[in-house]
Amino acid sequence: MSRIGKEPVKLADGVTATVSGQTVTVKGKLGELSYTMHEGITAKVEDGSVVVSCADDKALGAFHGLARALINNMAVGVSQGFQKQLSIEGTGFKAVLKGKELALSLGFASPKVFSIPDGLTVTVENDGLQVTIKGCDKQMVGEAAARIRSYYPAEPYKGKGIKYVGEHIRRKQGKKVA
Repeated sequence: MSRIGKEPVKLADGVTATVSGQTVTVKGKLGELSYTMHEGITAKVEDGSVVVSCADDKALGAFHGLARALINNMAVGVSQGFQKQLSIEGTGFKAVLKGKELALSLGFASPKVFSIPDGLTVTVENDGLQVTIKGCDKQMVGEAAARIRSYYPAEPYKGKGIKYVGEHIRRKQGKKVA
């Protein structure tokens, strides 16, 4: 049995959960998310919370905790939402929002274009130097932020590139002139 899996998932006000077979669906003010659990894992809704349980198989222990954590992320996502902030540093580097696409000028011959998936909201602030990604699905928000960051990760010598807000880039000394 998983220690994390034993904890019930408390649902906030305005959030409803339904279980049909192996699928858990959570609805809230920001949207609706669903998750299909692994065979042997069951869930039920009791007193405003979701209780996840599993058979007494040792191999299912990891899936027990995983299912509970994913259902908790869905409950938080549809009530509060998730966000990631990216900071762009470098001379001439900036981001521009063009409809459902984010154009990133990063010193290449042509701008890198990121298509914004449905369910995410991207805003550009600070004259194109800060990008905020918001959504109710934690995995989608994190993946979109990681893909945007992968176009030009912050390098250790001058620190230019794309980094998460609050991320510390370890700086290297560079060449010494004799």
